Amino acid sequence: MVADRDGVPPLHSASVRFFETQFERQVREKDFALNPFESLALDYLAGDLLDLGCGLGNLSLEAARRGCRVTAIDGSPTAIRRIREAAEQESLAVTALIADLEEYVVDRDYDTIVAIGLLMFMRREPALALLSQIQERVRPGGRAIVNVLVEGTTYRHMFDPEHHCLFGPEELRERFAGWNVLAWRPETFPAPRGTLKVFTTIVAEKPGNP
Repeated sequence: MVADRDGVPPLHSASVRFFETQFERQVREKDFALNPFESLALDYLAGDLLDLGCGLGNLSLEAARRGCRVTAIDGSPTAIRRIREAAEQESLAVTALIADLEEYVVDRDYDTIVAIGLLMFMRREPALALLSQIQERVRPGGRAIVNVLVEGTTYRHMFDPEHHCLFGPEELRERFAGWNVLAWRPETFPAPRGTLKVFTTIVAEKPGNP
């Protein structure tokens, strides 16, 4: 990854900067609560775990506390710095790396791969390519946990105009055809200025024996 002079990945920088500002505020306020999608994921985490678009690492750190070996990846310098500091303080098995996730290659297999609130901040082609990598790199019997914004979302303030995509309402479930769907959750949340955020979250187990 090549970063700009601020240490922020150059692609889709508007969304990266949106979250960098949000993460800086959350660190100042020590706001490290799990969001609803992370809370849903907790009971499905196991083994060697990759957390793509990990944000401040709330889920990554909790997974490590529960015995997972975690690789946490994000484009935010503030997020990665916070994860490294927290992992060191608690002696947790977490490796935190900064990367441009539109170019990131999942280079080995994992028991669990998480991508919560990530794919919609990419152009559609890289988003689908990364989703395919996730599916390929989950070990047989392992789990993928993926959360996206879908059509019907009217809150667009956090998007870079050139680097985002909305999934179809059933698209995630369709793309995991043949997997064992352990959880499927469509959810709608109110957003600023009378807008909406519409999400779907899937937890799917890959066929085969571990």
